[in-house]
Amino acid sequence: MSSIEKIVEQALRDGYLTPTMEAEVGRICDTAAELSIEEYMALDRLMGALLTGEVVAVPRKQFINVMEELVLAEAISRVAEVESTTEQTLDLADIAAYALNRLPPLYATTEGGATYQRQRAQEDLQPLITEQVREAIAAYLQKPEAPGGPSKLKEVDGTKAVAGQLSILLREHASKFDPDAPRPE
Repeated sequence: MSSIEKIVEQALRDGYLTPTMEAEVGRICDTAAELSIEEYMALDRLMGALLTGEVVAVPRKQFINVMEELVLAEAISRVAEVESTTEQTLDLADIAAYALNRLPPLYATTEGGATYQRQRAQEDLQPLITEQVREAIAAYLQKPEAPGGPSKLKEVDGTKAVAGQLSILLREHASKFDPDAPRPE
């Protein structure tokens, strides 16, 4: 969490105000019962810098990843099939995320671009989408139910110990982990 003063300092130093910085200032202002004199002064400095062009507000870029809606539609359909024929309850978000991590993104900034990406995906990628969602469901159904959620790294000193723990976690959780495979340099 950042303070208004820190955000304004960074904006003045960098010369721009990102949408994330703007949202954080808004969140602070919305949740604070009362702003301090320092916060008001920082906001005043920011407004002045925005008006003079010393700081430029980076516009929010509107874009979507069309692949998300296509994967979600496929996942909803497949999850409904599984849940209607078994006692299993599946986590739709886990399944969609698993599949999305194995598919190319299809970003668009306009409705025309989104329509093009949808058509492209339906013509060229639908079999791959279906396959990845099916694999995601299979992986979800095979995962062991660990009490307390995912495995956590133990707190230890030294990067070598952490690297060792990561290696152990990868061996336990990565289905295709090959410790003898050549590593990129």
